[in-house]
Amino acid sequence: MNNLPLKLAQILLVEDNEGDILLTREAFEECKVKTEIIIARNGKEALDFLFNKGEYIEAKKPDLILLDINIPIYNGHEVLKQIKADSELKKIPVIMLTTSSNQKDIDRAYGNHCNSYVKKPLDIDEFLSAILKIEEFWLQLTTFPK
Repeated sequence: MNNLPLKLAQILLVEDNEGDILLTREAFEECKVKTEIIIARNGKEALDFLFNKGEYIEAKKPDLILLDINIPIYNGHEVLKQIKADSELKKIPVIMLTTSSNQKDIDRAYGNHCNSYVKKPLDIDEFLSAILKIEEFWLQLTTFPK
């Protein structure tokens, strides 16, 4: 068994719903991988963080991005498009974590190269389970580029 200390995984959560932010934080506290959750409450804040603008001039790039579609200023599709158009940012996995089950949203998200599309479960236990599965796959099983 590998006894090396695990690196802290940094997750950018782009979400404007306070209840979903709280549930997501709680779920990641139960995960095996230690995480730091950075919150962006709108598309502009997310892009400023990712492109090191304004107060985020020294922000490190996250290991994983959880992106809602229905967020203010720039929606999730617009944010995703800018992430995947950048040569460095496009390597970061982006999971669309949203309430939308609209096929047009799903097609558009994959068309803009999201790595996964997860519809937020409405049941709290199912939501927590979904976050644990995201953590297990994306932070335990997957190997990322350097």
